[in-house]
Amino acid sequence: MMNTIKHHLTEPLLMGYAAGTLPEAFNLVVATHISMCDSCRAALSAYDAVGGEVMLDAEPIAMAEDALAATMALIANAPSVDAMPKPPLRNGIFPAPLHDYVDGDLVSVKWRRVGGGVSQMILQTSNDASVRLLRIPAGTAVPDHGHGGMELTLVLQGAFVDETDRFGTGDVEVANEDMNHTPVAEAGMDCICLAATDAPLRFTGILPRFAQRFVGI
Repeated sequence: MMNTIKHHLTEPLLMGYAAGTLPEAFNLVVATHISMCDSCRAALSAYDAVGGEVMLDAEPIAMAEDALAATMALIANAPSVDAMPKPPLRNGIFPAPLHDYVDGDLVSVKWRRVGGGVSQMILQTSNDASVRLLRIPAGTAVPDHGHGGMELTLVLQGAFVDETDRFGTGDVEVANEDMNHTPVAEAGMDCICLAATDAPLRFTGILPRFAQRFVGI
């Protein structure tokens, strides 16, 4: 999909993912995008290599005398590759990282309407950020809003446009406190997105602000 993806992850996000410093919700969006994007997957490999070099230069620390023996015992008792369960074949739209969180594909999603035809399913992650699947009917606009923090939105199906650009399948939009926008799903196909936030959205309209307390956006 590399030749169709125009909007990629930022360097700080890739570095944070490689270092393990991102919230679980953001990790899920990053991992899902990486599984779809050859370019970002290659960039992540470079950051992983840098991290390995840093570890080689780190000061050694004392370990228990039986640490090596305990590690070798864990390896010896680990199940063989042939004994491990094979991942199911997937013909849907969810890449493997997201498939595991939903425990299935699109047909397994338990949608909840949040107004204006838009539906969501909140996924269970750590409390430092939240992540949800969004279904925006074709031609429908998400109410105008700003952001109290960072929002990552990855398109899994269809496309949406806003004041900044068009975002198609595999694209990820990185929004911060400086951005106000009104995403609109393109005609022809419902837009399915994976969106993570570390702070509540700031809706402009009265009705969206009222509904916000009930739907947790």
